Amino acid sequence: MKRHLFILAATTALSVVSVALPAGAETLRLLTWGGYASDEVIKAFEKEYSDIKVEVTLSNNEEMIAKLRATGGSGFDLAQPGFNRIKAAHVEFDIYKPLDLSKIETGRFDPIMFNRVVASTSIDGKVYAVPHLWGTSGIMVDKTKAPDLKDWLDLCDPKYKGRTSMRLARTILVGSAFAMGEDPYAAYGDLKKYQEIMSKVADRLIACKDNVKAYWRGGDDLSAMMLSGEAVASDTWDSTAYKIFAQNKNIVYVPPKSGAVGWIDSFALPRKGRADDAAYKWINFVTRPEIAALMGAKTGAVTAVKGGIDVMPADKKEAIKAAFTDADIANIKWAAVIQPGVEDIEGKTLERIKAATAK
Repeated sequence: MKRHLFILAATTALSVVSVALPAGAETLRLLTWGGYASDEVIKAFEKEYSDIKVEVTLSNNEEMIAKLRATGGSGFDLAQPGFNRIKAAHVEFDIYKPLDLSKIETGRFDPIMFNRVVASTSIDGKVYAVPHLWGTSGIMVDKTKAPDLKDWLDLCDPKYKGRTSMRLARTILVGSAFAMGEDPYAAYGDLKKYQEIMSKVADRLIACKDNVKAYWRGGDDLSAMMLSGEAVASDTWDSTAYKIFAQNKNIVYVPPKSGAVGWIDSFALPRKGRADDAAYKWINFVTRPEIAALMGAKTGAVTAVKGGIDVMPADKKEAIKAAFTDADIANIKWAAVIQPGVEDIEGKTLERIKAATAK
Protein backbone atom coordinates (compact mmCIF):
# COMPACT_ATOMS: atom_id res chain seq x y z
CA MET A 1 0.00 0.00 0.00
CA LYS A 2 0.50 1.02 0.70
CA ARG A 3 -1.80 3.91 0.97
CA HIS A 4 -4.23 5.65 3.30
CA LEU A 5 -3.90 3.21 6.21
CA PHE A 6 -0.19 2.41 6.10
CA ILE A 7 0.95 5.08 8.55
CA LEU A 8 -1.71 4.14 11.07
CA ALA A 9 -0.87 0.48 10.75
CA ALA A 10 2.87 1.03 10.93
CA THR A 11 2.69 3.14 14.05
CA THR A 12 0.22 0.91 15.84
CA ALA A 13 1.18 -2.49 14.52
CA LEU A 14 1.25 -4.02 17.98
CA SER A 15 -1.91 -2.36 19.13
CA VAL A 16 -4.56 -4.85 20.21
CA VAL A 17 -8.24 -4.32 20.89
CA SER A 18 -9.63 -6.85 23.36
CA VAL A 19 -12.17 -7.20 26.12
CA ALA A 20 -12.87 -9.66 28.90
CA LEU A 21 -14.34 -12.88 27.54
CA PRO A 22 -17.44 -14.55 28.96
CA ALA A 23 -17.07 -18.19 29.88
CA GLY A 24 -16.94 -20.42 26.83
CA ALA A 25 -16.52 -17.57 24.34
CA GLU A 26 -14.36 -18.08 21.27
CA THR A 27 -11.76 -15.50 20.26
CA LEU A 28 -11.40 -14.39 16.65
CA ARG A 29 -7.90 -12.99 16.22
CA LEU A 30 -7.73 -10.58 13.29
CA LEU A 31 -4.50 -9.40 11.65
CA THR A 32 -5.63 -6.41 9.64
CA TRP A 33 -5.31 -2.77 8.64
CA GLY A 34 -6.47 0.24 10.67
CA GLY A 35 -10.14 0.98 10.07
CA TYR A 36 -10.99 -2.50 8.80
CA ALA A 37 -12.33 -3.59 12.20
CA SER A 38 -13.64 -0.45 13.87
CA ASP A 39 -15.21 -0.51 17.31
CA GLU A 40 -18.61 0.06 15.70
CA VAL A 41 -18.29 -2.97 13.43
CA ILE A 42 -16.88 -5.17 16.19
CA LYS A 43 -19.74 -4.29 18.55
CA ALA A 44 -22.31 -5.09 15.88
CA PHE A 45 -20.62 -8.44 15.14
CA GLU A 46 -20.32 -9.39 18.81
CA LYS A 47 -23.97 -8.47 19.40
CA GLU A 48 -25.03 -10.88 16.67
CA TYR A 49 -22.49 -13.56 17.63
CA SER A 50 -22.40 -13.31 21.41
CA ASP A 51 -20.21 -16.41 21.67
CA ILE A 52 -17.37 -14.77 19.72
CA LYS A 53 -15.05 -11.99 20.87
CA VAL A 54 -12.87 -10.14 18.39
CA GLU A 55 -9.23 -9.31 19.03
CA VAL A 56 -7.52 -6.99 16.55
CA THR A 57 -3.86 -6.57 15.75
CA LEU A 58 -3.10 -3.74 13.34
CA SER A 59 -0.45 -4.39 10.74
CA ASN A 60 0.61 -3.88 7.12
CA ASN A 61 1.59 -6.18 4.28
CA GLU A 62 5.23 -6.63 5.21
CA GLU A 63 4.51 -7.15 8.91
CA MET A 64 1.70 -9.62 8.23
CA ILE A 65 4.09 -11.81 6.29
CA ALA A 66 6.79 -11.43 8.93
CA LYS A 67 4.47 -12.31 11.81
CA LEU A 68 3.00 -15.36 10.10
CA ARG A 69 6.40 -16.51 8.86
CA ALA A 70 7.83 -16.27 12.38
CA THR A 71 5.04 -18.41 13.83
CA GLY A 72 4.50 -20.81 10.95
CA GLY A 73 1.05 -19.37 10.42
CA SER A 74 -0.14 -19.40 14.02
CA GLY A 75 -1.27 -16.65 16.39
CA PHE A 76 -4.08 -15.34 14.17
CA ASP A 77 -7.32 -16.66 12.69
CA LEU A 78 -7.88 -14.26 9.80
CA ALA A 79 -5.41 -12.03 7.96
CA GLN A 80 -5.99 -9.27 5.38
CA PRO A 81 -2.95 -8.91 3.14
CA GLY A 82 -3.03 -7.40 -0.31
CA PHE A 83 -4.10 -10.12 -2.73
CA ASN A 84 -0.81 -9.84 -4.62
CA ARG A 85 1.17 -10.70 -1.46
CA ILE A 86 -0.36 -14.11 -0.81
CA LYS A 87 0.81 -16.62 -3.39
CA ALA A 88 4.56 -16.04 -3.28
CA ALA A 89 4.58 -15.74 0.52
CA HIS A 90 2.67 -18.98 0.94
CA VAL A 91 4.76 -20.90 -1.57
CA GLU A 92 7.93 -19.78 0.20
CA PHE A 93 6.83 -19.88 3.84
CA ASP A 94 3.70 -22.11 4.01
CA ILE A 95 1.70 -19.64 6.12
CA TYR A 96 -1.88 -19.96 4.83
CA LYS A 97 -4.48 -22.67 4.32
CA PRO A 98 -7.09 -23.01 1.57
CA LEU A 99 -10.52 -21.46 1.94
CA ASP A 100 -13.73 -23.45 1.93
CA LEU A 101 -15.74 -21.31 -0.49
CA SER A 102 -18.94 -23.17 0.45
CA LYS A 103 -18.81 -21.30 3.78
CA ILE A 104 -18.55 -17.87 2.15
CA GLU A 105 -21.42 -15.90 0.58
CA THR A 106 -19.51 -15.64 -2.70
CA GLY A 107 -22.57 -14.44 -4.62
CA ARG A 108 -22.24 -11.07 -2.90
CA PHE A 109 -18.92 -10.25 -4.53
CA ASP A 110 -18.41 -8.24 -7.66
CA PRO A 111 -17.52 -11.04 -10.10
CA ILE A 112 -14.60 -9.18 -11.67
CA MET A 113 -13.00 -8.52 -8.27
CA PHE A 114 -13.75 -12.02 -7.04
CA ASN A 115 -12.34 -13.75 -10.11
CA ARG A 116 -9.22 -11.58 -10.14
CA VAL A 117 -8.37 -12.44 -6.52
CA VAL A 118 -9.23 -16.11 -6.85
CA ALA A 119 -7.10 -16.47 -9.98
CA SER A 120 -4.15 -14.70 -8.35
CA THR A 121 -4.27 -16.69 -5.11
CA SER A 122 -5.03 -20.20 -6.35
CA ILE A 123 -2.37 -22.87 -5.87
CA ASP A 124 -2.83 -26.43 -7.15
CA GLY A 125 -6.54 -25.81 -7.64
CA LYS A 126 -7.07 -24.51 -4.10
CA VAL A 127 -8.18 -20.94 -3.36
CA TYR A 128 -6.35 -19.00 -0.67
CA ALA A 129 -8.13 -15.64 -0.64
CA VAL A 130 -11.27 -13.69 -1.50
CA PRO A 131 -11.50 -9.89 -1.85
CA HIS A 132 -12.59 -7.39 0.77
CA LEU A 133 -11.80 -3.74 0.01
CA TRP A 134 -10.21 -1.99 -2.94
CA GLY A 135 -8.88 1.40 -3.90
CA THR A 136 -6.38 3.15 -6.12
CA SER A 137 -3.53 5.59 -6.14
CA GLY A 138 -3.38 8.37 -8.69
CA ILE A 139 -3.10 12.15 -8.87
CA MET A 140 -4.72 14.83 -6.74
CA VAL A 141 -5.05 18.16 -8.55
CA ASP A 142 -6.28 21.64 -7.71
CA LYS A 143 -8.11 22.13 -10.99
CA THR A 144 -8.05 25.91 -10.64
CA LYS A 145 -4.23 25.91 -10.58
CA ALA A 146 -3.19 22.87 -12.62
CA PRO A 147 -6.11 22.03 -14.93
CA ASP A 148 -3.95 20.26 -17.53
CA LEU A 149 -2.25 17.84 -15.15
CA LYS A 150 -3.43 14.38 -16.23
CA ASP A 151 -0.68 11.80 -15.68
CA TRP A 152 1.95 10.69 -13.18
CA LEU A 153 4.91 12.46 -14.76
CA ASP A 154 2.97 15.67 -15.33
CA LEU A 155 4.03 16.29 -11.73
CA CYS A 156 7.45 16.95 -13.25
CA ASP A 157 6.30 19.62 -15.72
CA PRO A 158 8.69 22.59 -15.27
CA LYS A 159 5.81 25.06 -15.05
CA TYR A 160 4.93 23.55 -11.68
CA LYS A 161 8.44 23.94 -10.28
CA GLY A 162 8.37 23.82 -6.48
CA ARG A 163 4.61 23.30 -6.40
CA THR A 164 4.03 19.54 -6.58
CA SER A 165 4.47 16.70 -4.12
CA MET A 166 4.85 12.95 -4.12
CA ARG A 167 5.46 10.05 -1.77
CA LEU A 168 8.61 8.03 -2.23
CA ALA A 169 7.13 4.53 -2.30
CA ARG A 170 6.33 1.73 -4.74
CA THR A 171 3.29 3.54 -6.14
CA ILE A 172 5.22 6.46 -7.64
CA LEU A 173 7.76 4.03 -9.08
CA VAL A 174 5.27 1.83 -10.90
CA GLY A 175 3.01 4.74 -11.81
CA SER A 176 5.92 6.60 -13.38
CA ALA A 177 6.94 3.45 -15.23
CA PHE A 178 3.48 3.13 -16.77
CA ALA A 179 3.56 6.81 -17.74
CA MET A 180 6.88 6.17 -19.50
CA GLY A 181 5.25 3.48 -21.60
CA GLU A 182 6.70 0.57 -19.64
CA ASP A 183 4.82 -2.32 -18.05
CA PRO A 184 6.55 -2.86 -14.70
CA TYR A 185 4.22 -5.66 -13.65
CA ALA A 186 5.02 -7.67 -16.75
CA ALA A 187 8.70 -7.42 -15.78
CA TYR A 188 8.26 -8.83 -12.26
CA GLY A 189 9.39 -12.22 -13.49
CA ASP A 190 12.49 -10.79 -15.21
CA LEU A 191 14.57 -9.02 -12.57
CA LYS A 192 17.12 -7.75 -15.08
CA LYS A 193 14.35 -6.06 -17.07
CA TYR A 194 12.73 -4.74 -13.91
CA GLN A 195 16.04 -3.25 -12.79
CA GLU A 196 16.37 -1.50 -16.15
CA ILE A 197 12.89 -0.02 -15.80
CA MET A 198 13.50 1.13 -12.24
CA SER A 199 16.81 2.74 -13.23
CA LYS A 200 15.00 4.80 -15.88
CA VAL A 201 12.30 5.75 -13.38
CA ALA A 202 14.92 6.83 -10.84
CA ASP A 203 16.57 9.06 -13.43
CA ARG A 204 13.24 10.77 -14.16
CA LEU A 205 12.30 11.25 -10.52
CA ILE A 206 15.72 12.58 -9.61
CA ALA A 207 15.49 15.08 -12.48
CA CYS A 208 12.07 16.02 -11.09
CA LYS A 209 13.34 17.03 -7.65
CA ASP A 210 13.10 20.78 -8.29
CA ASN A 211 9.37 20.41 -8.82
CA VAL A 212 8.77 18.85 -5.43
CA LYS A 213 7.77 21.19 -2.63
CA ALA A 214 8.05 18.33 -0.14
CA TYR A 215 7.80 14.55 -0.09
CA TRP A 216 4.76 13.59 1.91
CA ARG A 217 4.68 10.68 4.33
CA GLY A 218 1.08 10.55 5.49
CA GLY A 219 -2.34 11.79 4.48
CA ASP A 220 -2.27 14.65 6.98
CA ASP A 221 0.97 16.00 5.48
CA LEU A 222 -0.49 15.90 2.00
CA SER A 223 -3.83 17.38 3.01
CA ALA A 224 -2.14 20.33 4.68
CA MET A 225 -0.06 21.11 1.59
CA MET A 226 -3.00 20.88 -0.81
CA LEU A 227 -5.48 22.82 1.29
CA SER A 228 -2.96 25.59 1.99
CA GLY A 229 -2.04 25.90 -1.69
CA GLU A 230 1.62 25.03 -1.09
CA ALA A 231 1.18 22.18 -3.54
CA VAL A 232 -1.11 22.27 -6.57
CA ALA A 233 -0.86 18.55 -7.32
CA SER A 234 0.51 15.31 -5.95
CA ASP A 235 0.31 11.58 -6.24
CA THR A 236 -2.17 10.35 -3.67
CA TRP A 237 -4.27 7.61 -2.21
CA ASP A 238 -7.77 8.07 -3.57
CA SER A 239 -9.25 8.06 -0.06
CA THR A 240 -7.15 11.09 0.93
CA ALA A 241 -8.35 12.93 -2.17
CA TYR A 242 -11.97 12.10 -1.38
CA LYS A 243 -11.64 13.58 2.10
CA ILE A 244 -10.12 16.78 0.73
CA PHE A 245 -12.81 16.99 -1.95
CA ALA A 246 -15.37 17.21 0.82
CA GLN A 247 -13.58 20.36 2.04
CA ASN A 248 -12.65 21.92 -1.29
CA LYS A 249 -14.50 20.86 -4.46
CA ASN A 250 -11.68 22.37 -6.59
CA ILE A 251 -9.27 19.68 -5.39
CA VAL A 252 -10.12 16.51 -7.25
CA TYR A 253 -8.81 13.00 -7.70
CA VAL A 254 -7.55 12.37 -11.24
CA PRO A 255 -7.05 8.77 -12.40
CA PRO A 256 -3.83 9.08 -14.44
CA LYS A 257 -4.11 8.80 -18.21
CA SER A 258 -1.69 5.86 -18.15
CA GLY A 259 -3.72 4.18 -15.42
CA ALA A 260 -4.37 4.49 -11.70
CA VAL A 261 -2.57 1.87 -9.59
CA GLY A 262 -5.12 -0.43 -7.97
CA TRP A 263 -4.95 -2.57 -4.86
CA ILE A 264 -7.29 -5.15 -3.33
CA ASP A 265 -7.04 -6.25 0.28
CA SER A 266 -8.25 -9.76 0.90
CA PHE A 267 -9.29 -12.33 3.47
CA ALA A 268 -6.90 -15.24 4.05
CA LEU A 269 -6.76 -17.95 6.71
CA PRO A 270 -3.41 -18.37 8.52
CA ARG A 271 -2.28 -22.00 8.37
CA LYS A 272 -2.53 -22.67 12.11
CA GLY A 273 -5.55 -20.51 12.90
CA ARG A 274 -7.88 -22.14 15.39
CA ALA A 275 -11.18 -20.29 14.78
CA ASP A 276 -12.03 -20.93 11.13
CA ASP A 277 -15.79 -20.93 11.66
CA ALA A 278 -15.62 -17.55 13.40
CA ALA A 279 -13.44 -16.25 10.56
CA TYR A 280 -16.03 -17.27 7.97
CA LYS A 281 -18.76 -15.60 10.02
CA TRP A 282 -16.69 -12.39 10.07
CA ILE A 283 -16.13 -12.50 6.30
CA ASN A 284 -19.85 -12.93 5.65
CA PHE A 285 -20.75 -10.26 8.20
CA VAL A 286 -18.48 -7.49 6.93
CA THR A 287 -19.44 -8.08 3.29
CA ARG A 288 -23.07 -7.29 4.00
CA PRO A 289 -23.87 -4.01 2.20
CA GLU A 290 -24.84 -2.16 5.37
CA ILE A 291 -21.60 -3.15 7.14
CA ALA A 292 -19.57 -2.41 4.03
CA ALA A 293 -21.06 1.09 4.12
CA LEU A 294 -19.76 1.57 7.67
CA MET A 295 -16.29 0.51 6.57
CA GLY A 296 -16.42 2.82 3.58
CA ALA A 297 -17.20 5.73 5.86
CA LYS A 298 -14.24 4.84 8.06
CA THR A 299 -11.61 4.00 5.46
CA GLY A 300 -12.65 5.56 2.16
CA ALA A 301 -11.98 2.17 0.53
CA VAL A 302 -14.62 0.54 -1.66
CA THR A 303 -16.08 -2.84 -0.78
CA ALA A 304 -15.56 -5.64 -3.29
CA VAL A 305 -19.25 -6.60 -3.19
CA LYS A 306 -21.59 -5.95 -6.10
CA GLY A 307 -22.44 -2.26 -6.43
CA GLY A 308 -19.65 -1.42 -4.00
CA ILE A 309 -19.43 2.25 -4.99
CA ASP A 310 -23.17 2.72 -4.51
CA VAL A 311 -23.06 1.59 -0.87
CA MET A 312 -20.41 4.18 -0.02
CA PRO A 313 -21.45 7.19 2.12
CA ALA A 314 -22.92 9.99 0.00
CA ASP A 315 -19.91 12.31 0.20
CA LYS A 316 -17.41 9.61 -0.82
CA LYS A 317 -19.71 8.26 -3.53
CA GLU A 318 -19.92 11.78 -4.96
CA ALA A 319 -16.13 12.09 -4.95
CA ILE A 320 -15.61 8.70 -6.60
CA LYS A 321 -18.15 9.36 -9.33
CA ALA A 322 -16.65 12.80 -9.92
CA ALA A 323 -13.25 11.18 -10.42
CA PHE A 324 -13.85 7.97 -12.36
CA THR A 325 -15.43 7.25 -15.69
CA ASP A 326 -16.09 3.66 -16.71
CA ALA A 327 -13.03 3.93 -18.96
CA ASP A 328 -10.87 5.03 -16.01
CA ILE A 329 -11.98 2.01 -13.99
CA ALA A 330 -11.26 -0.28 -16.92
CA ASN A 331 -7.76 1.26 -17.16
CA ILE A 332 -6.78 0.58 -13.53
CA LYS A 333 -3.42 -1.18 -13.27
CA TRP A 334 -4.18 -3.79 -10.64
CA ALA A 335 -1.28 -4.85 -8.45
CA ALA A 336 0.57 -7.89 -9.74
CA VAL A 337 1.77 -10.84 -7.69
CA ILE A 338 5.05 -9.84 -6.03
CA GLN A 339 7.97 -12.02 -7.11
CA PRO A 340 11.16 -12.62 -5.09
CA GLY A 341 13.72 -9.87 -5.67
CA VAL A 342 11.24 -7.19 -6.77
CA GLU A 343 11.09 -5.46 -3.40
CA ASP A 344 14.88 -5.40 -3.10
CA ILE A 345 15.14 -3.59 -6.43
CA GLU A 346 12.44 -1.12 -5.42
CA GLY A 347 14.06 -0.48 -2.06
CA LYS A 348 17.41 0.32 -3.63
CA THR A 349 15.72 2.53 -6.22
CA LEU A 350 13.98 4.54 -3.53
CA GLU A 351 17.21 4.88 -1.57
CA ARG A 352 18.95 6.19 -4.69
CA ILE A 353 16.23 8.80 -5.20
CA LYS A 354 16.26 9.79 -1.54
CA ALA A 355 20.04 10.23 -1.54
CA ALA A 356 19.90 12.34 -4.68
CA THR A 357 17.16 14.55 -3.29
CA ALA A 358 18.68 15.10 0.15
CA LYS A 359 19.08 18.79 0.96
